[in-house]
Amino acid sequence: MRILVTGGAGFIGSHIVTDLIGRGHEPVVLDALLSSAHGALPLPAEAEMIRADVRDREAVVAALRGVDAVCHQAAMVGLTPDFADTPVYVSCNDLGTATLLAAMAETGVCALVLAGSMVVYGEGRYDCSRHGRVVAGPRQVADLDAGRFEPRCPHCGAELVTGLVDEDAPTDPRNVYAATKLAQEHLAAAWARTTHGRAVSLRYHNVYGPGMPRDTPYAGVASFFRSALERGEAPRVFEDGRQRRDFVHVRDVAAANALALATLPDRPPGALTAFNTGSGEPHTIHEMAAALASAHGGPAPVITGEYRLGDVRHITASSHRLRKELGWTPATGFAAGMAEFARTTLRPTVTT
Repeated sequence: MRILVTGGAGFIGSHIVTDLIGRGHEPVVLDALLSSAHGALPLPAEAEMIRADVRDREAVVAALRGVDAVCHQAAMVGLTPDFADTPVYVSCNDLGTATLLAAMAETGVCALVLAGSMVVYGEGRYDCSRHGRVVAGPRQVADLDAGRFEPRCPHCGAELVTGLVDEDAPTDPRNVYAATKLAQEHLAAAWARTTHGRAVSLRYHNVYGPGMPRDTPYAGVASFFRSALERGEAPRVFEDGRQRRDFVHVRDVAAANALALATLPDRPPGALTAFNTGSGEPHTIHEMAAALASAHGGPAPVITGEYRLGDVRHITASSHRLRKELGWTPATGFAAGMAEFARTTLRPTVTT
């Protein structure tokens, strides 16, 4: 297949391009090469490169000619450090997606795999011993200031047990980035219904691996810790370090995209299907930082007690649907992945 990969020069996108080439596909990369997103790492020679913004309707229409499917990775990622960034997030993520979908409708391309995110759930799954499954409310500044980081039962105030969230869980985005990622899914679903297109959203959990960008406020926590270790500094772990996440290797995420693209023709038209994309191995933030520090030979992580109000406490994935329907199995375990990541090259800053 000839596949347009938006954001295909970025961290995850470049791994997808490499995976697609290895499977005999013909990727076309459309990327604006924004310095806040990634650095200048070379793409395989087999990949056609178009430097353009996904919000450029004319460029996107031209890039879609002869394309069989789209893998939409272009987005501004991470938790914005300043609410003033909101218009940029909405423009890059939602206007960009709307422009792409309108161009797909115009050119008749009817197959889409979207880079979704676990952030659409807000907090993860919680159970109370008295009230069963409950929805944890927004965390309060007073509690966080006092070091009370764990959500409590909204009915009785009891401690909660966290579990794996599945795709049928209600969505509850709790920061700007999360809101834009959910809006992307709604736009893609509307496009599918209108055009009888086929769409999949892969809700990525915490993706890490070779080629992550360094020293940018928009990178993930694994990149922050890895950058600190490279500078000879201890990773700074917020809250008490017991936040639970699902760390999934970027090569496994790339493979999930390739499988989703290959199976799109078998999916029902006129609908979007969401798949959690996680390793199935929950770990705490402190465990991840400690594994990286040990493998790197750098200083042990420091727990700071700091917090970011837009962060959630626990979010871990059940990827059963992805395994069952697409036959996907992650190939890189936590220990091996962190050992590799501790020594890998981070993505340099773009100078354009």
